[in-house]
Amino acid sequence: MKESSRSHNQHKNNNSAAKSKHTARGSKPAPGAYAKAGASRDGQHQAPRDTKKHEARTGEKTSPRGQQVPLDRQQDIRNARTHKPRQAKPHGSGDAKQQAPRHSGREHAEELRIGDQIVVTIKRLGINGEGVGYYRRKAAFITGALPDEVVHAKVTRVQDKFINADMVKIEKRSPQRADAPCPVFGICGGCQIQHISYPGQLKGKEEIVREAFSRYAGLQELRMKPILGMEHPWGYRNKAQLQLGLQEEGVIAGLYAADSHKLIDITGCPIQHPKVNEAVDKTRNVLQRLGIPVYQEKSNQGIVRTIVVRWGFQSGQLQVTLVAANDRIPRLDQLVKELRLAMPELTSIALNVNPKNTSLVFGNKTTILWGADSIEEALGDLEFTLSPRAFFQLNPLQTVKLYESVRTAAALTGKEVVVDAYCGTGTIGLWLAPYASEVRGIESIPEAVEDAKANAARNGRDNTSFYEGNAEELLPRWVKSGFKADVIIADPPRTGLDPRFIEAVLRTKPKRFVYVSCNPSTLAKDCKELLDGGYSLEWVQPVDMFPQTSHVECTVLLKWARD
Repeated sequence: MKESSRSHNQHKNNNSAAKSKHTARGSKPAPGAYAKAGASRDGQHQAPRDTKKHEARTGEKTSPRGQQVPLDRQQDIRNARTHKPRQAKPHGSGDAKQQAPRHSGREHAEELRIGDQIVVTIKRLGINGEGVGYYRRKAAFITGALPDEVVHAKVTRVQDKFINADMVKIEKRSPQRADAPCPVFGICGGCQIQHISYPGQLKGKEEIVREAFSRYAGLQELRMKPILGMEHPWGYRNKAQLQLGLQEEGVIAGLYAADSHKLIDITGCPIQHPKVNEAVDKTRNVLQRLGIPVYQEKSNQGIVRTIVVRWGFQSGQLQVTLVAANDRIPRLDQLVKELRLAMPELTSIALNVNPKNTSLVFGNKTTILWGADSIEEALGDLEFTLSPRAFFQLNPLQTVKLYESVRTAAALTGKEVVVDAYCGTGTIGLWLAPYASEVRGIESIPEAVEDAKANAARNGRDNTSFYEGNAEELLPRWVKSGFKADVIIADPPRTGLDPRFIEAVLRTKPKRFVYVSCNPSTLAKDCKELLDGGYSLEWVQPVDMFPQTSHVECTVLLKWARD
């Protein structure tokens, strides 16, 4: 995922993992994101949660879950027209197979009504972590079900071409089913697959990638490397961005439940670093003890909206930012004093003002209340300064693995000219710069371009340059002027590559095209265009950037095959 802003909300949809790249690239969601970034790329949330890689692209914006049918579901729906479901045997008769509903009493899928119960054999894991099967040739998406399970489910939505249902009972249980350690799993929406063992999660994500390439690129035999997972897939998130609210017990900090404005307290979230959880709790407690008014959306009353905490894994520095509706915070001096006493490791306390009733987390004005104006962090030998609004990868350990997979794909010898398209704050380009002759980055967000230039200067990467604009517009201009890239790297939003950019790549014909993606569906569709245009797919490397979520990142190497 990109390093711009995917939020915990990625959480939501994608918590739906987010793809822009507002500061140090790498965190894409996702998804959510927290990665539902999608991830995100920051995968963190505020407004009804994130589903699109926007956090990755803006680092600030989270949006409600959309109502359109996802690409994966569209294909499942098409498959259902020709799928011949197996008839199930009664419970206890061995390998149970699918049978007609035992509770609905309806023979055909078209007769189903909300509230009916059906029995379905689950074929695979869906892109949002749901179980996918077929009922009477109609695709069925069942929350909480796992591949190879036979489940009873209650229908919650009936459309012409698919069914949504919630699991009621498991008739045949998957050996990969696990107990989720989080008390609000399934409620807050940030994680979608805590109920699967980690080996099962990795296997499911590999299958999501295989399915996407089979459906959208027509590749039945995919050259895929084993997914790069984590040794300890918990406590990996270095940032929390949590909405504040009031409940009977007092001030809470959390995420919005899926498709709602109901705020869920996520105290002690197991996928966030313990230092982040601790800082959120202490900040919330200080606000409550001092009686600082918490913003209430319905009444448009109160002041403090959001707590943003970032922990430097390498530097050990802590940054706390309060996002408020205005700067008239009572007892401000005492608030700063109490926060410093509660957290001696604090490096920076900031106030951001966002007066608008919007899904954007941050406003335009940020004031440092105490301490440094930024904290320091590192990825490998690259050093970064992170201001309160700067984006940075949410999972630094996995980001290094992702970037190394890109370096392997690029196979640089020191003589190549590299284009880093959709470059965000330039981290991939900076990672590759020591091995290339020249690196040019393209990014549409002005602030991210400035961050990329500053990062290059800080790290002495003087063979890099960064340009503001759209990759699909700048690259064709460069090509027309005679510019030739040996390697092009693209890390676009969840929506994938712009068709004009694909056309420019096919005209440029770089020897190697490296595609980094947090959305297997759009990745496979774009690869199909590139394969038809003359490229060959050498390999796909999945990377688990957001364990416990359904998001999966991929690096793909394509080589020009028509010389």
